[in-house]
Amino acid sequence: MDFYAVAQSIAIAALPVVLAITLHEAAHGYVARHFGDPTAWREGRITANPLKHIDPIGTIVVPLLILIVSTGGFLFGWAKPVPVDFGNLRNPKRDMLWVAAAGPGANLAMALFWAAVMKLAWLLPLNYFSLPMARMAEIGVLINVSLMVLNLLPLPPLDGGRIAVSLLPHRAAWKFAQLERWGFPILLVLLFTGILGDVLRPLMNAVTLLIATIFQLPT
Repeated sequence: MDFYAVAQSIAIAALPVVLAITLHEAAHGYVARHFGDPTAWREGRITANPLKHIDPIGTIVVPLLILIVSTGGFLFGWAKPVPVDFGNLRNPKRDMLWVAAAGPGANLAMALFWAAVMKLAWLLPLNYFSLPMARMAEIGVLINVSLMVLNLLPLPPLDGGRIAVSLLPHRAAWKFAQLERWGFPILLVLLFTGILGDVLRPLMNAVTLLIATIFQLPT
């Protein structure tokens, strides 16, 4: 193993990976406060400070291990969930949609930001600064698109599952929400069997291609 290359990969990937996961969670807390639930704000979780959100395994170890050993372009990770008391929302069923959508929305915004950084890196003269900058931006786009598409999967407790609960009629929403206790085990089975990647990778590729087209980036 080339430890220098590994250390270089970790140094370049650390910022976009940590920001992607922590700002996703902070966005949930910010929107929840906007709609009436101050729980995350009271616990100091509406912040860009990664120390408030980091789960050592989910935020750092898992994404970086996947980044180092994987060739499939699919990244996976998580942070400490931001606490949201849906009962405090002014209209819990309706507002749940916006709270849930805030995380993927933050990832979309960051993917566009990193795409702009990549465009800038390609416009700069080729040197030791522009190459790592381009690689960091590439990882930033990849991790944010991955997290956005993954979290929009309609499986509680993922954001897509909560969005589905918000949109379904009350009776169907209650029944669908009961899947939450099995959501994470189901997700892990799908991940380690490769089914999750097979399902999500075409969507990720489509979003990445769209972003590359918008910013006129090489594909």
